Amino acid sequence: MNTPNPLNGPVEVAVRVLVLLARSYPDPIDVSMLVALDHAMLHSGQFDGPPSLHPHLPAGPGELGLRRQLLHKGLAVLMRSGLAEVEARDDGLLYRATHRGSGFVGILEAPYVAQLQDRARWAVEEYAPRTDTLSAMRTIAAIWNEDFLASARDHEGRFGA
Repeated sequence: MNTPNPLNGPVEVAVRVLVLLARSYPDPIDVSMLVALDHAMLHSGQFDGPPSLHPHLPAGPGELGLRRQLLHKGLAVLMRSGLAEVEARDDGLLYRATHRGSGFVGILEAPYVAQLQDRARWAVEEYAPRTDTLSAMRTIAAIWNEDFLASARDHEGRFGA
């Protein structure tokens, strides 16, 4: 039986995406940058930002692909509820919070949402201006590579490889 992960379900991801879109409102964001910002928002401590919201776990490049799929599901939830909209441009699809979506974030009172809003402010206003999508993906991959090499060295030392 496949048990859904409540921490990465469509509604939880939709809330994270809406917090990012509301912070950038009225400016739209493409999916690739949303993937990078979502990762940076949750793991901000790895990017010289505020303490990370989620623990640092060994992951791999497949996480970005999974995150992209989850973000598409979250965006679908937001668009069906009128909290976000899509804009087609020559350079691709861009997403933005609607006025209603931006206001909706303001009424959420959960402590986790307040922490998301703080990290979203950092991600959108401080992290995003100093990076682009490709640089962000390279940085994330470099962190995974360092983790992998450190884990391999640790196992080598333990098992005498």
